[in-house]
Amino acid sequence: MEKVTWRKDEKEIYPLKKTPSIITLPAQNFITITGEGDPNGPEFAAKIQALYPISYAIRMAPKKGIEFPGAFDYTVYPLEGFWSLAEGHREGPLNKNFLQYKIMIKQPSFVDQTVFEQALTMVQEKTAPELLNQLKFETITEGSVAMILHVGSFDDEPASFAKLADFITAAGYQRTSMNHKEIYLSDFRKVPEAKRKTILRVGITKQ
Repeated sequence: MEKVTWRKDEKEIYPLKKTPSIITLPAQNFITITGEGDPNGPEFAAKIQALYPISYAIRMAPKKGIEFPGAFDYTVYPLEGFWSLAEGHREGPLNKNFLQYKIMIKQPSFVDQTVFEQALTMVQEKTAPELLNQLKFETITEGSVAMILHVGSFDDEPASFAKLADFITAAGYQRTSMNHKEIYLSDFRKVPEAKRKTILRVGITKQ
């Protein structure tokens, strides 16, 4: 089987153009971890570090003689995250200390709870126990969503959200909540702010 590459094979789910788009997403499998607080702090960074070892352990398992049923060659998916604000802090200027998040990495179709549990044992020496215990395997159905590619600093996202809002209204939809998802096409730990690419995604319904 040819290698599955999300940038090439899932362009509708991960659009690489600045033109807004609408899609109804299928159920997708993720390894997730939740938290709250300023994402510039050490706790958020640690939670990201917990997601990558297990995702790469699954990807590299065949090279260690481990064959998961139905496994195929693929590119590890990008980091994603649902973002919201704690109750009572959703009005006024953004205070990042009250952000709530669920960050995740999508998994290919052959990954299930059994594969996830086996992979946990494979990364015990690479991941702190307190973080390992917070990892979960989840199937998430986002349904109908609208999204736009944002290029630049995270602090400049409001301009892209404004464009997305205009697009949603013109298409006859409305947002289902003020929560949103971000998909990090660039490694924000390494890529300069001006060049960072992030897909901004929101749930929608017909007006």
